Amino acid sequence: MQSIRRLITFTVTLLLGVNVLAEPQHGISMHGVPKYLAGFEAFEYVNPNAPKKGVLNQGAIGMFDTFNPYVINGIAPAGVGLMHDTLMKQSLDESFSLYGLIASSIEVPEDRSWVAFDINPDARFSDNTPIMPEDVIFSFEILRDKGLPTYRYYYADVERVYQEGMHRVVFKFKEGVANRELPLILGELPILSKAYWQNKDFTKTTLDIPVSSGAYIVDKFDPARFIEYRLNQNYWAMNLNVNRGQNNFEKIKFDYYRDATVMTEAFKAGAIDIRQENEAKKWAALKNDPAVLDGRLKQKEFVHGLPSGMQGFVFNLRRPLFFDAKVREALSYAFDFTWANQNLFHGLYKRTSSYFDNSFLKAPDLPSEAELNLLNPYRDMLPERIFDTPFVVPTNEAGQMRKNLKIALDLLAEAGWMIQNGVLTNQNGQVFEFDILLDAPSAPMWERVLLPFVGQLKRLGINATITTVDMIQYKNRLDAFDYDMIVSVWGQSLSPGNEQRYYWGSDSASSQGSMNYAGIKSPVVDALIDKIVSAETAEELQTATHALDRVLLWSYLVVPHWHTPVYRYVYWDKFEMPKVIPMKGISTLTWWEK
Repeated sequence: MQSIRRLITFTVTLLLGVNVLAEPQHGISMHGVPKYLAGFEAFEYVNPNAPKKGVLNQGAIGMFDTFNPYVINGIAPAGVGLMHDTLMKQSLDESFSLYGLIASSIEVPEDRSWVAFDINPDARFSDNTPIMPEDVIFSFEILRDKGLPTYRYYYADVERVYQEGMHRVVFKFKEGVANRELPLILGELPILSKAYWQNKDFTKTTLDIPVSSGAYIVDKFDPARFIEYRLNQNYWAMNLNVNRGQNNFEKIKFDYYRDATVMTEAFKAGAIDIRQENEAKKWAALKNDPAVLDGRLKQKEFVHGLPSGMQGFVFNLRRPLFFDAKVREALSYAFDFTWANQNLFHGLYKRTSSYFDNSFLKAPDLPSEAELNLLNPYRDMLPERIFDTPFVVPTNEAGQMRKNLKIALDLLAEAGWMIQNGVLTNQNGQVFEFDILLDAPSAPMWERVLLPFVGQLKRLGINATITTVDMIQYKNRLDAFDYDMIVSVWGQSLSPGNEQRYYWGSDSASSQGSMNYAGIKSPVVDALIDKIVSAETAEELQTATHALDRVLLWSYLVVPHWHTPVYRYVYWDKFEMPKVIPMKGISTLTWWEK
């Protein structure tokens, strides 16, 4: 039977002009081969025999107004990803490898010019209807055409998708496209029910609980107060190897709070079981908490091997005020990180000096010969310093701030700005002033960092104000790029790829809802992203990423913040967890109740 299917496949795909030199595989890796062999029992970082019981209580800030997380409109609830499975599942102890979930196998030719998935005949939606190829095709097309902008960027190189036989779906890529990550991106396609969604307006917010494909379903909810997910006891993939030892709580509940301070108090009162602590002040204070001292409350750092990403004060280059890179560079000298780290963060952070800090993807001080081969064709479009000078984030050691402000004033003068009567002004009489936009729930945390920064800007004659709006207004303004400056972060992985177009690509700069918050439009950046996406080896990927990192740094898109190579968690002593902590950090879905 298998040989007949292969003969049919060969004939059909040959007629379609598709390379057929491929065999179905249980998994796929971006570079090299997957770590886990076919038929593996479970991932190494889980307890395959973990019991499934109890409730995991967590906290969230704000509110939600839709169960559709795949469109711009609305705010989806915390944990919404629990409801949705993908064709394949990523392991947490490899840079980028996927293994069969809804798809029992994946088939890719050596040139990765197409990909085929065999849908597991046992796969079911939450209403117990089978997951079929038409659901996969529908999911792809609805996300590409009506979903978040990221899907349009991710799927742009797919020429067509079609069903082949009872359970097989084939994605054929555009001829000549070098996008080696695309088969894996499609492996992470979330699967939606065509029967449920086809007659609904996919772009509208909705609080109707959808038919879903994941391990958990919505049990109870109040959009302003809480959402509770329940483990679907009929979940078809409960004991599949990629799920074994995971999804160990019968219920997962998120209670919503007005802001982080209220949520912290709820945690201390025992209403929340676990929280990731990102505020150094709170982390340091917890060490003397009676509950920590007597062991009822656990405080633990989990080391991870992921890039830090870039968090910072983000300039909106769509604003004429920030067109000039000298202006942006000047303002980076006004942030006193050393003071903030000592007085606000208890010395727990490192200054971020790369978009891929804490990893081998961080650009070295000077470009290698291989990197220069990528950068040299664009020499006339790049600052000369990029080729012979290490990028250094301004330091703020004791007594350095006065010197830094002098450097900033010199740069501003080169850009045509001078202080007149205590106010920074250009030759046209324009006053240098701008606004920093915050969302209400996080504003108290950020104001204590921003106010000293605003004070230093004042010494430069710059009037910077802080505006706080509610979460809905903030999201709407973010989607429309309606701000001068924001505080934001771009996460990064050990296998960067197509998401870089969504972060920095020229097309995304004008695409509402994208994460090109800075609004950078650069043919050099676009070309380097293409090199990353088309990289055939890990070495080529690393070189192209170094080059991209270097160009982004010298573009001064942000005033860089800080990072730490650990995740900090505080949790009540009611959990057990696996002994092995994977490279990408912990997943509470692998924990279980005592």
